[in-house]
Amino acid sequence: MQYKKSDFFYDLPPELIAQTPATPRDSSRLLVYDRSDKSVRHEIFRDVTKYLKKGDVLVVNNTKVIPARLYAHTANGGAVEVLLLKRLDKDRWETLVKPGRKCTVGKTLTVSDELSLTVAGITESGERIVEFSYDGVFEEILDRVGNMPLPPYIKSKLQDKNRYQTVYAKTQGSAAAPTAGLHFTPELLSAIRAEGVEIAEVLLHVGLGTFRPVKEEIITDHKMHSEYFEISQSAADTINRAKREGRRIIAVGTTSVRTLESAAAEDGTVTACSGNTCIFIYPPYKFKCVDALITNFHLPESTLIMLVAAMTGREEILSVYKTAVRERYRFFSFGDACLIL
Repeated sequence: MQYKKSDFFYDLPPELIAQTPATPRDSSRLLVYDRSDKSVRHEIFRDVTKYLKKGDVLVVNNTKVIPARLYAHTANGGAVEVLLLKRLDKDRWETLVKPGRKCTVGKTLTVSDELSLTVAGITESGERIVEFSYDGVFEEILDRVGNMPLPPYIKSKLQDKNRYQTVYAKTQGSAAAPTAGLHFTPELLSAIRAEGVEIAEVLLHVGLGTFRPVKEEIITDHKMHSEYFEISQSAADTINRAKREGRRIIAVGTTSVRTLESAAAEDGTVTACSGNTCIFIYPPYKFKCVDALITNFHLPESTLIMLVAAMTGREEILSVYKTAVRERYRFFSFGDACLIL
């Protein structure tokens, strides 16, 4: 069947879009959907341990969000917003800029006394390749002048920028958080390990591929941007041992799913590797590695809800979302979670 973008639309009251994260992190709600009997249960996230069992492997994405939103100005004072998407080499980045008309090739923008950038090129889809000029250590300057790249539907100011990081974030490089992981606390992770669940860390730097809107009506016409990922030998060994022994691989977030499925063989084992992936998962995709998923509630008509629909079936996930709306769950990045078994 050829799906259309509109096949993944659902009605969401605006007041259900979460503006602030739950405190504490694991106090958010958890909707549990069991595919075997299509049942729905309502829990608190910290009770996820009830649904995990000894031998499961929980796969998390340990990427760290950088303060990727910069406010710059042109020589004559025109304001430009720059969102860092992907590092191409030491000083060159692929970026989204607004407004684009002010950012022709060769144009120089000033961010602060210590940071400026020059537009070096424009991609086919309109992203700007920019080259930074600065004195000092780029990451330290970025930490001082950059802003956390919260999605546009979050209007509230984030009081603590660490709340847009997972507690296991390690490797800097993302333009958005892998938000399913925001619900975990160190104490909850310790409790999960104590149950005999293994935790494997992979890496995918979240960029435009994850949150770029689908503009084409036929979803197969949509092209995903590439995002950098890594799977270590240690993570691959943990996952492959579990697959051989028939144990479950539970992905935390759609980025972990895309990482695993990008590297998976037909038997579900993965290879230790790194590179770029532009995998686009939508129904009727056959999952090779991932058996279950912890995820947030995603935007209508997004590639993320299409990925989740590939795991449950389109009609099933729209029914689950209808239930979540009726039960007043909180949606999107700072919202509640869904466990699909």
